Amino acid sequence: MIGWIANRFIDGFAKRYDYDPAYMRAMVRDAPEAFFKFARVADASQHRKAAPVDAIFAAKLVGTVAEDCGPCTQLVVNMAREAGMAEDQIAAVLERNETAMERDTALGFRFAEAIVHHGEDDSARDAVRDAWGERGVIELSLAVALVRVFPMMKAGMGYHKECRRVRVGARDVAVARSA
Repeated sequence: MIGWIANRFIDGFAKRYDYDPAYMRAMVRDAPEAFFKFARVADASQHRKAAPVDAIFAAKLVGTVAEDCGPCTQLVVNMAREAGMAEDQIAAVLERNETAMERDTALGFRFAEAIVHHGEDDSARDAVRDAWGERGVIELSLAVALVRVFPMMKAGMGYHKECRRVRVGARDVAVARSA
C-alpha cells in the first residue's frame, strides 16, 4: 500500500515535470524506507521564505549544472518556470551570462558559484546577507547543496546515463560549464 502511494506521487511528479523517475521507482521497490527519507530532502530543498524565487532558482541551476548533463537540469528549469522565474533569467544562468541577469538572479548565481567552486571570496555571501539577511544565506545554501543530491543519487544508482538538451520554453539553451 505504501509503495502504491509512493508510486502514485512519482507518477504525478513525472507527468508534471516531464521527468524520468526510474531511480525513484527503484528506491521504492528496493528500499522504501530510504525513499521516504530521501523524500524529506526533496521537501527541504523547496524551503524559501526570505530569498526571492530568482535567487533561489539561480542557485539551484548552478548546483544542478555542476552535477548533471541534462535531465536534472531540465527538471530544475521546469520548476523555475513554474515558480515564475522569467525564461530570459533562466537562460542567462545556464549560459553564465551575468550581464543579462537581473540583481536577484545575479546574487543567487554568484553565491552558488562560490560554493560550488569552493571560493575563498566572501563577497557573494556578504551581498546575499546584505540583501536578505542570514535567512537568505541559509536558504541559498540549502538550495545549492540539496539540489545536488538528486543527480548524485541517480549517478550512484546507475541511472545517470542520459544526456539531453536543455530547453527553456521554446528554445534550446547551450549550458555553459564553469571553467
